[in-house]
Amino acid sequence: MASGKTARKSGNQYDCSKCPGYCCSYPLIEVGKRDIQRLAKHFGISYAQAETRYTRFDKSEKVRSLRQQEDEHFGRICKLFDTKKRQCTVYESRPGVCRDYPEGKRCGYYEFLQFEREHQDDPTFVATT
Repeated sequence: MASGKTARKSGNQYDCSKCPGYCCSYPLIEVGKRDIQRLAKHFGISYAQAETRYTRFDKSEKVRSLRQQEDEHFGRICKLFDTKKRQCTVYESRPGVCRDYPEGKRCGYYEFLQFEREHQDDPTFVATT
């Protein structure tokens, strides 16, 4: 979930602001009631409106997840992701699962991306595999 937060400030060995949002392209980003309430407050709408606009019920997993939109790099990506700026539009109000990702000081995709950008000699290269 890209933001302006830098690796140096957070102690992390990755920088979300330099990533095209790989984690936001996961097909299922599970959310709970607290997450939906946080989104409702962020947008100044009711819980029911936030639930309808930004989430869907996944019948196979029996959980509520964030809705998605089309994306040129990953096919589908979170509806709350700005596909032009390549960053989360609700970063300060993002769901708990997004806050916890990647559960450590390192992000495997970011490391892969950095490696590919160096080898492609292209600082904007987006690795989609």
